[in-house]
Amino acid sequence: MIVMNQTKKLVYTALFTALCCVGTMVIQIPTPATHGYIHLGDAFVILSGVILGKKYGSLAAGIGSAFADIFSGYAYYAPTTFVVKFMVALCAAVLYKALTSHGVKELIAMIPCGLADILFVVAGYFLHSYFTEGIGPALLSVPSNAIQGCSGLIVAAILLPILTAVPDIKKAKLCMNHE
Repeated sequence: MIVMNQTKKLVYTALFTALCCVGTMVIQIPTPATHGYIHLGDAFVILSGVILGKKYGSLAAGIGSAFADIFSGYAYYAPTTFVVKFMVALCAAVLYKALTSHGVKELIAMIPCGLADILFVVAGYFLHSYFTEGIGPALLSVPSNAIQGCSGLIVAAILLPILTAVPDIKKAKLCMNHE
């Protein structure tokens, strides 16, 4: 079993926190009907769970994504975003580990991770909009959040082999997913 010291775990968690934040902020396509935006940050949310595992990946995804909302002027979404992205990364970590430990290829194992992303993002922001703005805006949020989840899956599937080609990231993935 590969062992990694606590400092390296925290550094990788900080790195993926920053990736989730920046990935969310770099390209933002506003959705006026929902007062939100579509972004590519979900790719890094999924990758946080897959590479860092349940504990560290979930925290990186939740904190990084919530910071992106705060820094982008969408602070009213930050609490919901923290919970939604935490849950996406947690599910991605659990699903990915379970599937790959049973011999499923890495890229195929990413598909259920992306589906979990779509489910949690659509449901989480639907509930947020329903309770804050009503049923109309909640229903309007569904298509844009589904698109965001699909794009997150595609980008995560493209980036996973690239990131795991880096020896230290590959080691982190092997170590942190077995805790």
